[in-house]
Amino acid sequence: MSSNDFDSSDDLTDLDKDYVVPAKTTKRKKQALEQSLLPRRQRHKAALSATPGSPSSPISSPPEASQQQHSSQGTRHSSPGPRARPGNSGARGISADDIYKAVTSGKTAIVVVVDEWMDSYKQSRETGLLVLINFIVQSCGCKGEVSRDMLDSMPNADIIAKLTKQFDMDSATYPLSTPGPMQKKIKAGLCEFTRILVRSCGSRVIYDEYLFPSVLSLLTGLTDSQVRAFRHTSTLLAIKIMSGMTEIVVTVSLQLHPVQRHYDKEKSKQTHEQDARRLEDLQAGIKELQEKKEELLSMTNTAFRGIFVHRYRDKLMEIRAACMEELGVWIKTDPENFLNDGCIKYLGWMIHDKQSLVRLKCVRSLQPLYQKKEFIGRLELFTSRFKERLVNMVMDVDPEVAVETVKLLLLINQGMEEGLSEKECANIYPLVYSSSRILASAGGLFLYKKLKSLIDSEKQSGNIVGFFQILISFHIQSEFHNHGTYLVDSLWDVAGSELKDWETMTTLLQQEAGLMDEEEGALIELMICVIRQAAEAKPPVGRVSAKKALNMKEKKIQEQDRRHITTHFIPLLPQLLTKYSADAGKVKLLLQAPLYFNLAMYSSVHWMNKHLDQLLSQICEIVEKHTDTAVLEACSRLFSVLCSDRYAFSSRARLIFSQLVDSLTECFSTYFNDLLQGTADDDVYSAATALKRIAVLSSARDLTAWRLFDSCIHLLESRMESRDLDEELIVSALRCSAWHLMWTNENVRHSAPTEEELRCLSKEVGSFCDICQGCLCVDQAEIRDEAFQLLCDLLCFYSSNHVHNDSTLQSLYYLPNDFLRTELANFLMDYIFSDSDIVATEDEHEEEIALLQKKRLQLAGYCRLVLVRVLDYEAATDIFKHYHMYFRDFGDIIKETILKMWDIGHVTCARTLCLSMQQLFSVMLMEEDVSRQDIGKIRDLARMFAVNFGPDLLRARKPLLALHMDGIEFAFRVQQEGEEESYPNVAFLEILSEFSLKLPEQEQTQLSTYLKAQCPDAALSWKAVKVYQSSLGGRASARPRLESAGSMGAVTPQSAQAAKRRKTTAQGSSSSTVESSWLESGNLPSHLSTPALTSTVQKHPATQPGPREDVILESDVGSNLTESEDEFSSGSQMRKVNLSRRLPSSIGQQSSTLDPKELNTQLTLLSLIEEDAAEQEVDEYESDSSYTLPSTRHSTSVMDELFDSSPAHI
Repeated sequence: MSSNDFDSSDDLTDLDKDYVVPAKTTKRKKQALEQSLLPRRQRHKAALSATPGSPSSPISSPPEASQQQHSSQGTRHSSPGPRARPGNSGARGISADDIYKAVTSGKTAIVVVVDEWMDSYKQSRETGLLVLINFIVQSCGCKGEVSRDMLDSMPNADIIAKLTKQFDMDSATYPLSTPGPMQKKIKAGLCEFTRILVRSCGSRVIYDEYLFPSVLSLLTGLTDSQVRAFRHTSTLLAIKIMSGMTEIVVTVSLQLHPVQRHYDKEKSKQTHEQDARRLEDLQAGIKELQEKKEELLSMTNTAFRGIFVHRYRDKLMEIRAACMEELGVWIKTDPENFLNDGCIKYLGWMIHDKQSLVRLKCVRSLQPLYQKKEFIGRLELFTSRFKERLVNMVMDVDPEVAVETVKLLLLINQGMEEGLSEKECANIYPLVYSSSRILASAGGLFLYKKLKSLIDSEKQSGNIVGFFQILISFHIQSEFHNHGTYLVDSLWDVAGSELKDWETMTTLLQQEAGLMDEEEGALIELMICVIRQAAEAKPPVGRVSAKKALNMKEKKIQEQDRRHITTHFIPLLPQLLTKYSADAGKVKLLLQAPLYFNLAMYSSVHWMNKHLDQLLSQICEIVEKHTDTAVLEACSRLFSVLCSDRYAFSSRARLIFSQLVDSLTECFSTYFNDLLQGTADDDVYSAATALKRIAVLSSARDLTAWRLFDSCIHLLESRMESRDLDEELIVSALRCSAWHLMWTNENVRHSAPTEEELRCLSKEVGSFCDICQGCLCVDQAEIRDEAFQLLCDLLCFYSSNHVHNDSTLQSLYYLPNDFLRTELANFLMDYIFSDSDIVATEDEHEEEIALLQKKRLQLAGYCRLVLVRVLDYEAATDIFKHYHMYFRDFGDIIKETILKMWDIGHVTCARTLCLSMQQLFSVMLMEEDVSRQDIGKIRDLARMFAVNFGPDLLRARKPLLALHMDGIEFAFRVQQEGEEESYPNVAFLEILSEFSLKLPEQEQTQLSTYLKAQCPDAALSWKAVKVYQSSLGGRASARPRLESAGSMGAVTPQSAQAAKRRKTTAQGSSSSTVESSWLESGNLPSHLSTPALTSTVQKHPATQPGPREDVILESDVGSNLTESEDEFSSGSQMRKVNLSRRLPSSIGQQSSTLDPKELNTQLTLLSLIEEDAAEQEVDEYESDSSYTLPSTRHSTSVMDELFDSSPAHI
């Protein structure tokens, strides 16, 4: 088959559309019906004469095989000879109800049930067939029953029509749609029953030309039904029967091969040596097996063309998925007949399906095919046609589909000679940085196999050095992400043993002429990431593992790895620090290694004591040598761990730390007077660097004993007066002073201070806050940001929450004055809620991210001040009113603040939210050019606020009531304009209507009364008031935005439905274009433009019941199509088949000739069929979607850290 067969595409774009099947039988089906009434041999000859050499069948079969089409609505195959009509033989054998209960309950062995039915069938074929048919009907959930008279006298189409009328109207579910685990149990039982039934009939019954032709004929008709239960169940049973037949075909083929071999061997003998009788027996056996195979292939081909070709593109997702799954089984089981372009093309088409389940089944069906080398040659055309699509599917929105696609691409790359190009592999490599761990692990497996293949190609198999060299090169050249932690975690499951080869890594680092400088930095980064992964055994931030806890075996491995890391790196770490002591980046990474050691081994093993002294000495040298903040913070963290009281060697570490601080303090004191006078620049640099080191070390240990606070305050005061602001010096002095006050606060809590000490401490806090207040106004951004952050931390430490438990510490409670509050609010508005000046270029992207992270920390600090009541709740309005505008950057922080304030006080939180909207509304009125978009933004904000009230309406009753009452009072606030009174805020009622939907009915009535009492009589006719009143009319009928669109004209349900079908979306804010009747009230400037209709109106149309004839029926896709399976349109894009034009005429013709009784029956039939007119088609896959990278913005741990009451620097 040529590549044009792949380009010919069925209708796949309207998989979720309804298709209409006229009630009359099509011409194709009538012809099939006439053929089915002929005897088998005549039908066989007629089919061969009608379609000589027809290539339409995708299943390759012998030339003598029948190519007839199986009628889906015809009668059953008649058996040869007269049929006996036994009496009430159904009472003697098993019944359909017995089979159904056994299959669905799972309490009875299916083999026993099939054996009992086989006994019944052997006694009476008609009775056995009737029992099986009724079991199929009952499995569909239908309460009807097929009688003997119906089976003998009625065609399948009439039987199905009668069963449809008898369908249960009380329940919309059927066995295969049962919710919960019962659905899987029923499906498994039906599949198992079908498999055992076909296998039991494989020796003789399947060839009787009665049972399976009759069953497949009925199933074909049911699959064409418009009732979902019939279509779903019958399709599943039919394709499972085909799977069983495929196994029998393979068995017959295996039986045919030895017989044919013996015949050929006997035939090859000379004439006088041949055994004529044996040749005759062998020839008869070959003929019998070939006839069996032809008959099975004929039934399989008929079912394939009559069922699969139409149902693989069914509207129901489960049917499409089941077809793709079974097609993979057929191809794998019988590649001789199914592994061809005519069959495998369906898998290629359906990987474009909108539902992820269907795409998943397609990919999983393709995986076994590429695992067998003998299949690779027959898959070349398919691979060349659909490889591009498969490469794009690694970005699928469903991680499971993406994972299976990566595995499939790995098989293609390994099995085929050409495999994947480097450009195609480059689309898969970035998956190792995905936030989904299963997808990242799949990407890691692909990368690992690629690295191993490169090593094997260079004939370096087993060379671990080559593995690290290639991995280092990949890490350096990877421009998609620069975090080695995620790369190591992705490779951990497949390359853990190679990554934990510490000896090789340290040997490469110790070599003098080994790696280049950049390569050494990459190797050190990867080594530290591997150490962290082995010691902690958990994924990095932003990547969640499916496993919640480690089992005993994994914990044992973790402990062994940690012990091995400790014993290996303790003697080598000082050597590495010595070698790279001048490189700040490498030293910063190496100082993280001891944090993952088992540090107790320093004191438990005697020979390791000297290595501890070497490590402490190296840390001190690094502190004295470097001024980089990241390096100093790494030293500070390490000192904090080594000086901990839980280790026996902590006294030695504290002694070294004290000696280091003494030397730094002495250096600072030496140049302190020169700093106050501002004499020499060199002195300033030396003192500033010493003070910077002291400030960083203050975060690790308590340095209050060195009494540096007074010196820092004097230095800050003198510099602020002279305006000689050296950024590094001022920032270091601020940090040192703040840490002194916070450590003092901590010491006071655990001691008995005198009143004089408390008074002095309170005075020190006030003086420091005054200095920070002055720093908030300076031009240097570094000083300004540091002062704001330290103020937020210090005010939280000295808030009422920290001192209210101890009466002796009440004097330490520091409340900022009005000037300081104003400065904090101004900083919030000027430097946090402001657009960044940094251009988002590729080179400056990291700088933009760092700036955003700094702003988030500052906003979280301000939010903490509100939550601990340092600032009034009214100060939170400056935060809340930016919730909508800055939702992408700060939405999680603001939402967390709202929720925490809600926990503190429901009513207070609601009134604060209302005050935020009032402030925005007042600012809007003061602007000269007031547009409709302005009030739309406030409505969007109100809608986002309303979501935070939660689903518990009883809990939100009082808060919502208080919010509405405050809003009503604000709306009718009188403004004097000369002698006249005006109400400029009345339009605020439209914003307030966004909260009406969550009000209980009692509160709605109460608010209606309150509204009438507050507003003047003339205001009741204003549009804004009417909109608000309509929103209080009840939750079910509340449509304030639809009412507000009245001034533009009525919106008909037909127009709203048409808009849905067009899938139009409003540009910009959904509420920014809402029709505003408040413009007509005359209270606002008249130059506001009249907006267009909104998408909100389209979402909630006032639908009216239309005539039943307008209901679009759900139908299959293929029952009305007369073209054969290879009459597809060209092109890779799927075309749409529009059958809606046939619907009105066909229904109209039927309805005009129906009497009332028949019309009632027709309406009953329509009620059984799903109506999917309002169902939106959302494409789950976007080919241009970007990769999902690990993010900490919405991480719970990060939010807890941001809102921790302790300082952000700790």
